Amino acid sequence: MPAPHAKLAVALRALQRLQKRQAGVIQGTDLPVADRQLLVDTGFLRQVLKGWYISANPRDAPGDSTVWYASYWAFVAGYLRARFGKRYCLNAAGSILQHTGSTVVPQQTVAVTMAGGTSTLDLPEGTSLLVYESASAVPKSRVELNGLQVWPLAAALCRVDAGFFRNHPQDAQIALQLVRDPGGLLAELLAGDGLPTAAGRLAGALRFLGRGDDADRILSAMTLARYSVRESNPFEIAAPTLQARTERSPYALRLRAMWGNWRETVLAAFPVESGVPSDVTAYLEQVRERYAADAYNSLSIEGYQVTDALIARVAAGNWNPDEDPVDRQNRDALAARGYYLAFEAVKGSIAAILDGKAAGPTARRDHHTWYGELFAPSVQAGLVGAAQLAGYRSGPVYIRGSMHTPPPHAAVADCTDALFDLLSSEPSAAVRAVLGHHLFAFVHPYPDGNGRVARFLMNVMLASGGYPWTVIRVARRAEYLAALEAASVRGDIAPFTKFVAEEMAAGRASG
Repeated sequence: MPAPHAKLAVALRALQRLQKRQAGVIQGTDLPVADRQLLVDTGFLRQVLKGWYISANPRDAPGDSTVWYASYWAFVAGYLRARFGKRYCLNAAGSILQHTGSTVVPQQTVAVTMAGGTSTLDLPEGTSLLVYESASAVPKSRVELNGLQVWPLAAALCRVDAGFFRNHPQDAQIALQLVRDPGGLLAELLAGDGLPTAAGRLAGALRFLGRGDDADRILSAMTLARYSVRESNPFEIAAPTLQARTERSPYALRLRAMWGNWRETVLAAFPVESGVPSDVTAYLEQVRERYAADAYNSLSIEGYQVTDALIARVAAGNWNPDEDPVDRQNRDALAARGYYLAFEAVKGSIAAILDGKAAGPTARRDHHTWYGELFAPSVQAGLVGAAQLAGYRSGPVYIRGSMHTPPPHAAVADCTDALFDLLSSEPSAAVRAVLGHHLFAFVHPYPDGNGRVARFLMNVMLASGGYPWTVIRVARRAEYLAALEAASVRGDIAPFTKFVAEEMAAGRASG
C-alpha cells in the first residue's frame, strides 16, 4: 500500500494539471473521490458549493478569506461555463465593471441565461451569484472578458439606468472614456425601437465630462431619426474626476480617476508641508536614525500555489507545513540584509531630491533599484530565483484578506506609467506621499515586496516636502490594512490619510 505522502503527491499532481486548465476551479467529478477528499483534508482544496471546489493554501488560518477573493472571478466564470457554456451573459452593469477593470469583488454578480431557470447561489464571505432565465435579455452579440460572457461596452452603456452613474461614477467615467467615438453608442441607440431615454442620459453624461460635441452628435442623430430626446446628466458628483485623455487602459484610467477624486481630501486632512529642508545633512542623519525602527516594522504579504518543487518534497516524504526554524532564520537574515541595502538606496534617492532633482522622475528611475536590493541577497544565496530581479510581475498576485484584486499583470506597465506621471505632475508632496503609497499597493506591480516599496515611495515623497521619515508601526498593522482596504474597496481615502498623518505625528513625538 502506498505511503500517505505518496498518495498526497499523486493527488497534488492531478490538482496541478487541473489548475493549469481551469485556473484552480475544480468540479467534484474532476478528481477521484479519494484524491479529492485527501486534498480537502490536507487543506489544498476548499469547498465552495456542493460539487465545486477551489485550490487553497494549507497554511491559511481558519476563516481566511484570501483564497476566495483571489478565486472569485475564476469560480464564477468556471461555474457559468460548466452550466451554460456561452448561452448566458452578465447583466449590463456587471459587464461594464468587467470592461472597466473593476478590482473589487462585488457582493452579488448577476448573470442572465437563455435557459436553466432562476436561482441564487450563496457563496463564501457573504457574496452571491444570481442567475435568472430571460432569453430575450441575452444579447445576440457578446464578448468574452476574463472568461466571462459580457455585453459589448457601448451596448451595456445604453442599457444601464441612471442608478449606475450615481452608484458607480468612477466606472461610468472610465467606460465613457473608453468609447472614443459616439458612433458605437448611436448604433445601439438607433437600433430597433430606439432608446431615446438612454440617448438623453448619455448625451448629458458626455457633456458633463467635457465632450459637448459628442453629446450634440447623439442628440442630432436621434432628432434626425425622429426621436424626441430630453438630455439629462445622470452623474451626481460635483465635477468630473477624470480628464479626457488618449489612454486605452481602463486600469490606468482608474488610477487617474482615483487621484483626481482624492487629492482634495488629502490636502484638507494632511499637515502643511514645510518645504525642502535647508540642512540636508541633518535631514539625512534623521533618516539614518530611523532605520532600525523602520526595518523592524516592515511588513510583507506572500501568495501561494502548488508547484513542482512542493510535489517533489511531498513524494519524498519531506513535506512539513511548519517550516524548518534554521531555514526560517536564514531567510530572515537575508531579508534583513536586503532591507538594509534597499534603505541605503532610498537614502540616495532622497539625497538627490534634496539636491534639486524632481521627486516623481527620481522615483520612476530608482524604484526598481530599491526593489532589486530587497531581494538581491536571497537571490545570491539561491533561496529565490534570479527571475525575481527581472522587475514587474508576470502573473497574478493577491493581497491576503482583501476584497481588492490587483490589476492583471498585462496592465501593470500601463498602471505604473500612469502612477509616475501623476507623481511627476502633482505639486503637493502630501498628495504624492499618501496617494503614491496607496496606488502603488493598489497596483501591486511586483511579485513580492510591494508593501515595503510602497512605504519607501511614501517616505521619498514625504522627504520632498520636508516631512520626516515616517514608520508604519507593526502594532497598528490591522488599522493600516483596514485603511488601505477602505480606499481600495469603498473608495474612501480619508482613513488612510488620517492614519499616515497620525504615524508621522507619533514619530515626531518619539523623537
